[in-house]
Order: sequence, then structure tokens, then C-alpha cells
Amino acid sequence: MPPLRRPSAKAPAARGDSFGPRRDPLEDEARFLRSWFERPLVTGAVTPSGKMLARTMASYVDPRREGPVVELGPGTGPVTEALIRRGIAASRLILVEFNPDFCRLLTRRFPGVTVIRGDAYDMRATLKTVLTQPAAATISSLPLFTKPLEQRLDLLNAAHDLMQPGAPFVQFTYAVVPPIPARCEAGSYTADRSNRVWLNLPPARVWVYRRP
Repeated sequence: MPPLRRPSAKAPAARGDSFGPRRDPLEDEARFLRSWFERPLVTGAVTPSGKMLARTMASYVDPRREGPVVELGPGTGPVTEALIRRGIAASRLILVEFNPDFCRLLTRRFPGVTVIRGDAYDMRATLKTVLTQPAAATISSLPLFTKPLEQRLDLLNAAHDLMQPGAPFVQFTYAVVPPIPARCEAGSYTADRSNRVWLNLPPARVWVYRRP
């Protein structure tokens, strides 16, 4: 599907002051809850990621590494905001979101980003006309446990195919087990995990997958 908004050469370079309308946490929680009731297997969570979890996810993205940064399932944008605060220019961010209401909100909230309404689990087709160079990172807030393991592995492989060598695929989970197995017999990826983020509700952990 075509992007709802493409970045322009004049898009602001991106720090915390470049946001559009301010984020209202209570309003965002209401949006998430409504979306979860309507599509529980698509939204996956009843509340947006907390600031500490979003900051932890963004910390695995090196702002000095050139290239676009892909975010899957950004929702109302807490991780997007953390990425911008980390120093990732808004013009580098490509957000893939299925919910049309969230897409419109993200476009208003983060001027300069590229918002794609599409299927994040079919990254190759969704980003075919948008991603013109290998990505520097992929950040995912998708509810992976709602999908079979084979589809989760396909997503990871697709992300690595679209990224630079050694670039991270960052995924959070509320579960005590990894969303994608930490060990890979074929040696096609490595996996590292963060400490549990206890300040998030519910507590979560971040997993980082790289292709050697």
C-alpha cells in the first residue's frame, strides 16, 4: 500500500522538540483498549509500551549507523518518540502500522516520518516501493505469540534480508520465554536479551536478534 506520508528534504532533524501534538497517555490507553477489543490478535496489548520499555528498545539502535530505521506496529508512537529522542532523525523512520486510526495519529504526531498502512508480517511486499536502501535497524512491537513459530521466523528472516549486516531486530515480549528461539541450530542469527523492565506494566523484556 502507498505511504500515507513521505518525508521531505525539509523535514526537521529530529529531537524531542520536533513532535506534533503532544501525547496524552490516558487518551492513548483508551485508543489501545478500544483497538484491542475490536482486534485482540492484531493489537496484542491493551496499553501502549511504557517510557522505560520504549527507551530500552530504542537504546539498541545506534544513531550513528546510517540508513532508514523500520518500526513495526508502532501503535500510538511511544517507541517512535524514544527513537527520536535518541537522535534518530524523523525523516529516517519508516513506520508500518495496520490500524488506520493509529496511522493518522502517527502522521500528525511525528512530522517528517513515513507512515505505511500495511501488513508488517509481509515486510518485503509492504516495503517494496519505500525501502530504497538496507535498513539500519528494525524495531518491533508486534504481538508475535499470536502467530505460529514458522511465521515469526519468516518475519525475522525478512527483516534481516532488508537490513544491513549485523543490524539489530529488536522485539519486546511480556512472556518469560523468547518470542523467537534464542538458539538457532542453523546459525542464521544470534540472540541477546535485556534485563526485565520491571517499571513497565506488565513487566517486559527486550530481545535483540542479529544475523552474523
